[in-house]
Amino acid sequence: MEDIRSVATLIDSTTSKIQQLQHAFAELESHNAISLNLKWKELEEHFRGLEKSLKKRFDELEVEENEYVTKVKEAQEMLESREAAVVAKELASLEQLQEQRDAALSALFDTYKTSPPDPIAESVGARNGMTDVISEENSDVTNAKSSLEDVCHAENVNPHTDHPSELVKLCEEMDAEGLHKFISDNRKNMSSIREEMPVALRRAANPFSLVLDSLKGFYAGEILGSDGKKDGNLLGLRRTCLMLMESLEQLLADALPGSLSDKQMLTSDIKEKAKVITKEWKPKLDHLGIEASSGNSLEAHAYLQLLATFDIVSEFDQDEICKLIPAVARRRQTVDLCCSLGLPNKMPGLIEYLLNSGRQIEAVNLACAFKLTEQFPPVPLLKAYLKDARKVAQVKAGSMSPGAQNEMNERELAALKVVIKCIEEHKLEEQYPVDPLQKRIVLLEKAKADKKRVAEVAKPQSKRPRATGCIYTARITSMPDKSFYRALPERSPYPYDMQYAYAAENHYPLRMGSAPYSISPAQTNYYGNSYHVHYQTAYLH
Repeated sequence: MEDIRSVATLIDSTTSKIQQLQHAFAELESHNAISLNLKWKELEEHFRGLEKSLKKRFDELEVEENEYVTKVKEAQEMLESREAAVVAKELASLEQLQEQRDAALSALFDTYKTSPPDPIAESVGARNGMTDVISEENSDVTNAKSSLEDVCHAENVNPHTDHPSELVKLCEEMDAEGLHKFISDNRKNMSSIREEMPVALRRAANPFSLVLDSLKGFYAGEILGSDGKKDGNLLGLRRTCLMLMESLEQLLADALPGSLSDKQMLTSDIKEKAKVITKEWKPKLDHLGIEASSGNSLEAHAYLQLLATFDIVSEFDQDEICKLIPAVARRRQTVDLCCSLGLPNKMPGLIEYLLNSGRQIEAVNLACAFKLTEQFPPVPLLKAYLKDARKVAQVKAGSMSPGAQNEMNERELAALKVVIKCIEEHKLEEQYPVDPLQKRIVLLEKAKADKKRVAEVAKPQSKRPRATGCIYTARITSMPDKSFYRALPERSPYPYDMQYAYAAENHYPLRMGSAPYSISPAQTNYYGNSYHVHYQTAYLH
């Protein structure tokens, strides 16, 4: 309405504006130096016509608006009336239902009053009647309980597992070897097995003893063979051992008080056996070179998980345990593992160690997980990580080989992707926008694709197709001096970069050991023989 009033005020003020324009026009006519072809009457008629058309259109819009407001009010009133009618019908239905229920109950009691006074029948009938009433009133409670039992059953039995009873059977039989074999044979269903494993361990007579028995073959061999290839079976066995310890810890965390029997609980004898295993594993960790694992050591993770699962952390020095955390800092379970080991108070020192080692990503993950972002701001750390990855770019491009340039681009591309993933995981987009980083990734990937395409085009062909039809073939008339050609190296690591010398006045490709072809320019797409001809890159078609 305020807009309509302002428009109406402006339209009403047109008369005064026209009068001002008339005075200005008269002042212009008073100057002899200016001659005007228009008369004031013509201008006045023009502006009066505009004024009338605007007023007419404004009146029409005002009428349409009033009609629209009226329709909206009528629609609102209609909706309110319908809503009131629906509410009234619901109340009437509820009252009618209550009346029917009261009538049924009164009829039932009247029947009991008029029945013969047989004490046995009376007691049985009363019991049955009360049972009917109680069952009718408590049907919702019964349904809720059954639904809760169904939900619990659905949680305990995973419908996606191909053999849901096999794991339970192996755990009931305390068959550690069979458990390893079953998991190895069904490794494609590892996610389902991981979900079902805590439930299956609950059925074992002594789950701690079963898991300890499964750890016997952890160091049965070496991951790397004599040929430098990884032993897949041993690697899978170690992952299975780690998964079983994690499942056992989850079983203890989810178990309700009193749901496990005394035999299923962790005892001092089992702790002593676990200590023996840790003493066997610790020297082998020192020989594995876990520092070279880049924070993803499976063996160090299994050792720390053994301490956490069997609750023997207090038997070892915390500083020695902390030294192993950088070896597992890249694994997704690191945060939970540090909490289980009681190391939250050691996190500032661990983060400092990671930063001094140039591992800003792991430091940011731990800082965000343990609420230490004020002491270790993540954005400067991520920028420092990218800066370290781009240090190679400070070398001049002219002094860098193609292989080094590709390595520099790959390092920067991988670093950008890691930083973007870290930003998205910890929701740091407001502090560190990812759009510039994504644009840089697009540029690097485009440059990588262009280099790959150029390398494929520059690759020498082993054979040239033989010409067909009547083709002019140049005849060799003379042999050039042998000193004209450069000697080829015996073994060139980059055969594509070999340079050949060409005569200054001749731009046709030469065959090694022969005179240049003298084919006319119109026939350069044909070849007179099948000799192996090497072309310089600049002349490739």
